[in-house]
Amino acid sequence: KCSSSESDLTARSSTIGIAMLRKTARNKTLHLPRGGRPGLVLPGGGGASSERTRRSSSMVLPRVAQPRTRLSTLPNGLRVATERSVAECETVTVGVWIDAGSRYEAESNNGVAHFLEHMAFKGTRGRAQKELEVMIEDMGAHLNAYTSREQTVYYAKLFKRDARRGMEVLADILQNSVLDRGAIERERDVIMREMEEVNKQHEELLLDLLHEAAFAGGGLGRTILGPEANIRSISRQDLLDYVETHYTAPRMLVAAAGAVDHDEITALAEEYFGQQPASSTTNFAVDFDPAVFAAGEVRHPDAANEPRAHVALAFDGAHWTSPYSLPLMVLQTMLGQWDRLNPASGGLDSPYALARAMAALTSGGSNGSAQSSGIPDDSLAGGCHSYMTFNTCYKDAGLFGVYLVASPDGVADATQTVLRYLASLSTPGAFDDHDVDRAKAQLKANIVAQLDALAHVCEEIGRQYLTYGRRMPVVEVLARIDAIQPRDVRATAKRFLADKPHALAAYGAIDHLPAYADLHISNYVP
Repeated sequence: KCSSSESDLTARSSTIGIAMLRKTARNKTLHLPRGGRPGLVLPGGGGASSERTRRSSSMVLPRVAQPRTRLSTLPNGLRVATERSVAECETVTVGVWIDAGSRYEAESNNGVAHFLEHMAFKGTRGRAQKELEVMIEDMGAHLNAYTSREQTVYYAKLFKRDARRGMEVLADILQNSVLDRGAIERERDVIMREMEEVNKQHEELLLDLLHEAAFAGGGLGRTILGPEANIRSISRQDLLDYVETHYTAPRMLVAAAGAVDHDEITALAEEYFGQQPASSTTNFAVDFDPAVFAAGEVRHPDAANEPRAHVALAFDGAHWTSPYSLPLMVLQTMLGQWDRLNPASGGLDSPYALARAMAALTSGGSNGSAQSSGIPDDSLAGGCHSYMTFNTCYKDAGLFGVYLVASPDGVADATQTVLRYLASLSTPGAFDDHDVDRAKAQLKANIVAQLDALAHVCEEIGRQYLTYGRRMPVVEVLARIDAIQPRDVRATAKRFLADKPHALAAYGAIDHLPAYADLHISNYVP
């Protein structure tokens, strides 16, 4: 999926490298808005015992050595941002972040951004597909791309000596893709198989359905892959039109992290992207339609293929630059996550109140004993199998909610337990100072831990500059988290949850899920 981030909840990707893989930009992606108010896609946490978590609430984080971010702007408006790694390293992550994703599409061409990403690796005017693949393999590099709802990204991980070759390859696939008609026809079946695989992943399917329910009729409500009819009909001209409309220099940023020299990367960007058009050459709309949160539901009963009940409910959340995005991160961390088949996630002894309540529903509060007793997941009457929280931000909207999996007979109790807990968060006594301190400590620890991966650092450079216009120092983020008080978290819960409508998506054995009107949060106020 946070993140992911994308960090919307889900991003679809293509890869050339040591292994072909599919990337989901989700769990550990932090996005930092202008003015220092972060938004998060699934910050994680929730995997510690209560004793270990209590210790973390008083932990003292080490001093964070974050390199200075340098920024340059080319004459055509393309920006170049770099961070040289503090530690000695021999590798570089460099990529191009484009301020355009699936929400910039119309209903008629939904899926074209993702289709274009696939075609980028099918050969250029100077290189055949096989030649491109062999070149990347010979360098020991990794070339990847992904499409989210608001951004498209192409990046490479390689040795520092190959920075020039990496930049040249990125420019080649972005500017010189052949878009061969035969390859386009073949790729339709590849994307259809990808859609089948995505739909087998219940979490991905449900979160796509949730977007459909939350943003019905708008760009955010459509999927990244697009409908089958569009995948079967997207033409070469559709791909060219999208590139000429959205792949313009002011909407692109070259980001690099690791063993990089800013002046060198800037010179390479000037050499390979200096002629990138500064404006659209088509008559198509260059902006997206405003997001409007729709309080509705999408239900797909399918007990024959999925014997469990999957439910996601979301409230209208905070956009990237909202002053409430950071308190929502803390609130999300407080809700935690739980899986009855994972002993490390706790249960009746979990530090998370919601996890304890959900564990109590499972086999009369057996605290996850089902996995050792051989009881199959779908036979636990009244059982909640797992839950996770999500908080995803977009430029003008957000979704804050819970995704749960339960047995057919337990889905009503599980969903109502979640709503009862959410309804209590804006009332006095629902949580104490220690709960907030623990969530803040976990959140800070997650942020610091992510600094170890160059790919993550590079991704954050690209996302932050495109979305907020600046790079947020980690020490500033940590200080802002420290400043949040319990009253801020309670006020945030009241603003976003109390008596507010929700969007709901459900799939599987959901016959016992209560009617939408019966699930309004106002029905569960303590």
